[in-house]
Amino acid sequence: MTSASKRELIARRVAREFKDGFYVNLGIGIPTLAASYIPEGCEVILHSENGLMGIGDYPLEGEEDADLINAGKETVTTIPGSSFFNAAESFAIVRGGHIDITVIGAMEVDQHGDLANWMIPGKMIKGMGGAMDLVAGSKRVIIAMQHTGPDGASKILKKCTLPLTGVKVVDTIVTEMAVMKVTPEGLLLLEVQPGFTTQQVLEATDADLIVKEPVPTCPL
Repeated sequence: MTSASKRELIARRVAREFKDGFYVNLGIGIPTLAASYIPEGCEVILHSENGLMGIGDYPLEGEEDADLINAGKETVTTIPGSSFFNAAESFAIVRGGHIDITVIGAMEVDQHGDLANWMIPGKMIKGMGGAMDLVAGSKRVIIAMQHTGPDGASKILKKCTLPLTGVKVVDTIVTEMAVMKVTPEGLLLLEVQPGFTTQQVLEATDADLIVKEPVPTCPL
């Protein structure tokens, strides 16, 4: 699979978790792509922590407004009823528990639901940003990421090794290989993506997975 096809597969499966009327925050990268695959007839209000509620499609070429951007500094559009507010109000929405789902990327996730997505030791960084608030304040946190890193090592671990963004905050993990759910008993393999087998997922995952056969295949 190409990197682009992996990203699309992940985004499509993430969007199936959205329900009508949900308020959703999409993080930078793969999570943002989920906006293009919201199920037909499902009205989802997208929130951006830089102060926009009600994000529309990406603008057509030549119609971009440099002042209208999301948290990833991508130009976006608005929808009828969109609203603008300052950062304090935006994070009051997050901290007040009004976001139904946050979809965010990760460098590492572990089987306990711990998340590391903001720092690589030895590299210059700007800081954690709003991720800490989003994973702590949202009703549900979905991780959208590729299953392994560029070196082929699993990003789904028994225990995170990088500095944590949040402890026991992750609910669901969606990769190009599988869908997993964090439960009190451990990390449950919910679905396997088309083209992969349960055994391939187990071999590519450092974390201990709970497998209840037969594991269904993700619907396309």
